[in-house]
Amino acid sequence: MDFDTPQLVDTFDRRINYLRISVTDRCNLRCIYCMPRKGLPKLNHAEILTYEEILRITKVAVGLGINKVRVTGGEPLARKGILTFLEELSSVREIEDISLTTNGVMVADRLQALWDMGIRRINISLDTLSRKRYQEITSTDAFYKVWHAIEKAHELGFSPIKINMVVIGGVNEDEILDFARLTLNHPYQVRFIEYMPIGPIDFNTPSRFISTKIIKQTVESLGPLIPVKSDCFDGPAQRYKLEGATGELGFISPISDHFCGKCNRLRLTADGKLRVCLLSDLALDLKTPIRSGISDRELAQLIVKAVLLKPSGHQVERDASLIPSGQMSSIGG
Repeated sequence: MDFDTPQLVDTFDRRINYLRISVTDRCNLRCIYCMPRKGLPKLNHAEILTYEEILRITKVAVGLGINKVRVTGGEPLARKGILTFLEELSSVREIEDISLTTNGVMVADRLQALWDMGIRRINISLDTLSRKRYQEITSTDAFYKVWHAIEKAHELGFSPIKINMVVIGGVNEDEILDFARLTLNHPYQVRFIEYMPIGPIDFNTPSRFISTKIIKQTVESLGPLIPVKSDCFDGPAQRYKLEGATGELGFISPISDHFCGKCNRLRLTADGKLRVCLLSDLALDLKTPIRSGISDRELAQLIVKAVLLKPSGHQVERDASLIPSGQMSSIGG
C-alpha cells in the first residue's frame, strides 16, 4: 500500500516502525499496581475497535513503514475471537515481526495455534516466583498455569520467551536474584522493568520505585553482567548475560534512564486512540474518523499527523503532575 508518503519519521528524526495494539481493556487478573481492587469501568462493546478496524489501521500503518507489531491488552486472550484476528494479522506479509504480550494464564492451550500461524515471540508477565505472593499481587491463584505456559512455550520452540518482572518496592524486590538465577539454566530472557506510576493512585508512593541501577547492583552479586548485542527487533531493554548462563537478562528503565531518544513506537488503544508516548496523554482519535467514512489515504495522513506530535521525551521523573491520567490496563503498556 503506497500513499506517496515518506516513512514515519517524527520531528526529532526518529523512524517509527513499531505499533503496539491493545485489543481490549479487560483482564482476568487484578494486579495491585495496575488497577484498583474493585476494578475499573469497562469500555462498552461499541467503544472498542472491531477487529476489522484494527486490521485496517494496521495495514495503513504498514504502508507507512510499520514492520513490527505487538498485540497487548488488558489481557489480549480475554477477547473473543482473538486467534482468528491474530491469524489475519499474521497474513499481512509486510509485517516482519508479530509478538504477543500476555499474563500467561490463558495461553497454554493456544500456544500450538500461535505457533502454527507463525508467531514465535512471546512475552509473559510474571512478577513473582511464589504461588502465595502471586495470589496476593493478582488476586488469582494461577501461578502454576503461568509457569506451565512458559515451559510449554519452550517445548514448542518459541524464542525469545521474555518474562517481564515489574520490580516494586515493598512487593517483590527481594526476588530479583531468584529471577536472575532463572537464566542460568533456562533459555529465557528475564526482563526487569522499573515500576511506572500509572497505576492506582493509592498504590503509588516513592518507595515503590526501584531504579535499574539498584536492580543491576543486586544482580551483579551473582557475577559480572556481560553485554549482549541487540537485534533489529529488540525493544528498549539493555541486554546482558551472566557468565555461563543459558538465558539472558534485560533491563528496562522508562523512568531513571528513559529511552525516549530511541523510541520507535506508537500505541493503538482498544478504544481507537493512537498514543504517541506511553507516559503522555497525547493521542489522536482514529475511531471517530474511521466510522465517519474517511479513506485509507486520509487515515494515513492522520497517522502521519500523530507521529509529528510525538514529543522528544517524557518528564515524569522531574514533574509528577505530568503522570498520564489513564491506567496501564487500558493503555496497553
